Amino acid sequence: MGSKHSGCPVRLFQSIFGRGETVGRYPETLIEQAIERAVDGTDPRLRLLPGYRKRLREPVIHAIDQVVALVDAISAPVPAGVEGYRSDVRLAALFASAEEMLRVFSRDKALSELLASKDGVGAERVSALLLARREEKHILGMDLVGEQVRRDVAQVSVSFSGHLLLEPRTSDEDARRFLKRRAFDHLLTLALGQITEARVEREDLKRQRDLLQRQLRALGRGARIFEGPESSQPDESSLQSELDAVSLQLRELGADEGVLKSHLEILCERLGEAERQLWSDEISLCLGPLNIRCDPDNPSARQIVLRELHNARGAAAVMLPIAITPRELPPRQDFVTEAQRYL
Repeated sequence: MGSKHSGCPVRLFQSIFGRGETVGRYPETLIEQAIERAVDGTDPRLRLLPGYRKRLREPVIHAIDQVVALVDAISAPVPAGVEGYRSDVRLAALFASAEEMLRVFSRDKALSELLASKDGVGAERVSALLLARREEKHILGMDLVGEQVRRDVAQVSVSFSGHLLLEPRTSDEDARRFLKRRAFDHLLTLALGQITEARVEREDLKRQRDLLQRQLRALGRGARIFEGPESSQPDESSLQSELDAVSLQLRELGADEGVLKSHLEILCERLGEAERQLWSDEISLCLGPLNIRCDPDNPSARQIVLRELHNARGAAAVMLPIAITPRELPPRQDFVTEAQRYL
């Protein structure tokens, strides 16, 4: 779905974010480009509708405001090296050891691509947003009560998996700018998902309608041969009732000429409620050894405060801004070379 506007995105969001603009006040040219990005990212045919720019203007500005607020609320990067692991309880909760943490970073595709690029070769520091899925499980374990060890004690284990680095960059400013672009694009992805679902529903209903119409025409021609009057096959009145119900659903979805208008409305609604589509909140965990939840008065308790990112589809991930020193990373393992050693 190419368009003459498709070359704008990177320049747009490098300009609109991270340059000290006041929330809600952006250059007119950039608002126009953001509108075109929203159209390109969902349904380029929206340009056929008169006034689509005017309709999208306020929702797009609202979405940009939300993206700016979301990313600007992220704290300064945490040094994510051996020393940082020892001093920051959040890293200690997210990874079993400093060595494991650095191995995970060394295997990250986005980071590897950056370090192999012209901008990343020889970089002394890389900023990125670390994401990880949080999972809590009820288990039976051992616990020390007074001086007595008790077994089969009900406990809650907290684990983190699927570690991923978003937008690793050689400067914190660049990382934040690209995170804002990514967040805006994610809002477009959520809108596109709803547009696609509506399109699939429409096509399914059309196929169902066409099938019912063919069945009714066949009944009208007396096309049945082997089915007698007691046949379990649907009769003409039940088929007509079903056809009427399907036709009503199609009318509620809008006539064919109204499809683009409905897509535009979906896009406007999703961008206009951006804070309910993509948001973050604070979570507080009190963890003991092995990431077992415990009471705050437990001598081994670690009080950990993290932010968790959510979207309207129910996805969630803990996020932590980090700063990586590439020279601390172990060499990335070449699995092909390792396998050839055994051949």
